[in-house]
Amino acid sequence: MKTGGQLIVDALVANGVKRVACVPGESYLAVLDALHDTDIDVLVCRQEGGAAMMADCWGRLTGQPGICMVTRGPGATNASAGLHIARQDSIPMILFIGQVQRDAREREAFQEVEYRRAFTEVAKWVADIDDARRIPEFITRAFAVATSGRPGPVVLALPEDMLTDEVETVEARPYMPVEAHPGRKQIEELAGLLEAAERPLVILGGTRWSEASVSAFTAFAERWSLPVACSFRRQMLFDHLHPNYAGDSGIGINPALGKEIREADLVVLLGGRYSEMPSSTYSLIQSPYPQQKLVHVYPDPSELGRVYRPDLAISAAPEDFVAALEDLAPKTAPGWAARTAAMHQAYLVWSMPPKSGPGDVQMGPIVAWLEENTPEDTIFTNGAGNYATWVHRFHRFRRFATQAAPTSGSMGYGLPAAVAAKRLFPEREVICFAGDGCFLMHGQEFATAVRYNLPIITVVVNNGIYGTIRMHQERDYPGRVSATDLTNPDFAALAVAYGGHGETVEKTEEFAAAFLRARASGKPAIIEVKLDPEAITPTRTLSDIRGGK
Repeated sequence: MKTGGQLIVDALVANGVKRVACVPGESYLAVLDALHDTDIDVLVCRQEGGAAMMADCWGRLTGQPGICMVTRGPGATNASAGLHIARQDSIPMILFIGQVQRDAREREAFQEVEYRRAFTEVAKWVADIDDARRIPEFITRAFAVATSGRPGPVVLALPEDMLTDEVETVEARPYMPVEAHPGRKQIEELAGLLEAAERPLVILGGTRWSEASVSAFTAFAERWSLPVACSFRRQMLFDHLHPNYAGDSGIGINPALGKEIREADLVVLLGGRYSEMPSSTYSLIQSPYPQQKLVHVYPDPSELGRVYRPDLAISAAPEDFVAALEDLAPKTAPGWAARTAAMHQAYLVWSMPPKSGPGDVQMGPIVAWLEENTPEDTIFTNGAGNYATWVHRFHRFRRFATQAAPTSGSMGYGLPAAVAAKRLFPEREVICFAGDGCFLMHGQEFATAVRYNLPIITVVVNNGIYGTIRMHQERDYPGRVSATDLTNPDFAALAVAYGGHGETVEKTEEFAAAFLRARASGKPAIIEVKLDPEAITPTRTLSDIRGGK
């Protein structure tokens, strides 16, 4: 006989769970009690949205479901921000929510929410476990749903009284992954399309990749001399200094790459949906009928043909598809090698940071210094805002599992993700980039970094405004500033108040020494970079935008 709380934890152990992010609540005390007797690493967070984002980051970097536990009502609704990120970014995650006792449901009991009605839009599957004897069944299914096809978040609600029921049931077993493999005929068709092409291009995206599959695809691209682009915030899927790399198809795409995508006669979308942001609002590849021949490889058949009608649709996860390419080689040397080299050169030029701009702090030299002074396996995290351009355009990702950033454009993600990444990979450097607005969405998780002695380095790019919104405001309503100015704390002093290390950079030349001191401190650190608000993008000022330039 075991309690429901014990059965929950037993099922997590059976499925290989090593860590959980949580904010505690009285609604699931029985689970917390059962965790006490395991080796599962419980990371106690300061807000449920941050906890859910940490679980998302674990799922993002490992491919295994990140686990988050929160209490009912406001705890659950706080966590919904992380759910939305995991859903739009196709990240495996399981959110456990304490729920009101069974005999109080549908009475609007204390903190009651009916989660199937509330979260169906932002989760792959939402369920209540009403019978403790069915816990092994529900959790095995949750792992299978979260990881199969297009990965995503699952929500399981746990009635408080169910967790203290003592029952006898079957022992939990690990879930069994189900994979779809490409057929031989499909691979032959792909070979025929490549042989007939003159201007092919591959765009990598999505999840369900591994270090091995990234390496295997790189070898395939080399055999065929293929130019390879990465989708929005999926840049860790291809080495940026590899001669086949053509750049990223994201917000503010290199116009030269955009032209190549439009003029390609064959585009292979591998692993990603190629949604609104990477497709430049569906203009690079037209919906529903692309001008280019299109091969779309995606693990969920319901996505194939939904937005783009492909010439060849293959339902397979990237890892399984790439394995099928192992023996696929061109019959003769491809005729587009010079084009591939030219596209890589165009990327190198595009990714050189500018040396000057408005104000006393120049972000260009700062990101250039970071390129020269951080290891290749450094993990970069960020949320959303114009500041992120400095990472996505100018940092050259070299290795898999070095990027954690929301394709959904959710603010506040970078700091919780950095905490999670450092907990997962304590031996690696982790750098969070955040705007002043973005940081304070989940800045309280800096306390989590301090508590667990996780020496992340957070670069807060402070321009005193919600920069992306101000940019659009000045474009559409020039001179009519409304609701975009901010008043900020002293971020360096805030870091010290939490027990970390703080630095303030007011001139470009101060950054290198500040970063080295932050690294040497061995503490979680915040480096506040005071950026002139005129420096709204790497190439344009607010005055330019206001003037229509």
